[in-house]
Amino acid sequence: MMKLVSSKELLKTRIFTITEDVATDGRGFVIRKPIVQHPGAAVMMAVDGNNRLLLGRQYRIPAKGRIWEFPAGRLDPGETPLRAARRELKEETGYTARRWKKLCEFYPSPGTLGEKMTIFVASGLTAGQAQPLEDERIETRFFPWREVEAMIDRGIIRDGKTIIGFYRWKATRGTR
Repeated sequence: MMKLVSSKELLKTRIFTITEDVATDGRGFVIRKPIVQHPGAAVMMAVDGNNRLLLGRQYRIPAKGRIWEFPAGRLDPGETPLRAARRELKEETGYTARRWKKLCEFYPSPGTLGEKMTIFVASGLTAGQAQPLEDERIETRFFPWREVEAMIDRGIIRDGKTIIGFYRWKATRGTR
């Protein structure tokens, strides 16, 4: 059985930490890797009464462009994923939701990234005023679910959390 035996901090930023981690099976097999340690993120899949999905579009430096995606945000210290989802939905879109359901959780890139994402379906929406962070400029819009699926199929939506959330929602929405 593999066991983490050491973790040395290499870099700390306001968003994540990079560590050099070592794990061993105790019989001579050793894994040594740099890992991006991240507190986790909550993803909000806001659905209105007509099964339209709320997407946000903002500039993403790694993607080198503005992309459509489900709103999401990092967990603050001590914050649960659901609490972060409620806070982030309000901040990024202005919406609040009466009903929340955990859809799934996953690791986007477990080979090098310690982030776990939790996707929630938010419904019973009430509009309000968005309160984005200083470095966020987010355009939001509701899309019919079939249009979201077409955007994924055509490669317009390329964000992993959005694709995972959409297809998981589509597979389970009859059981809501």
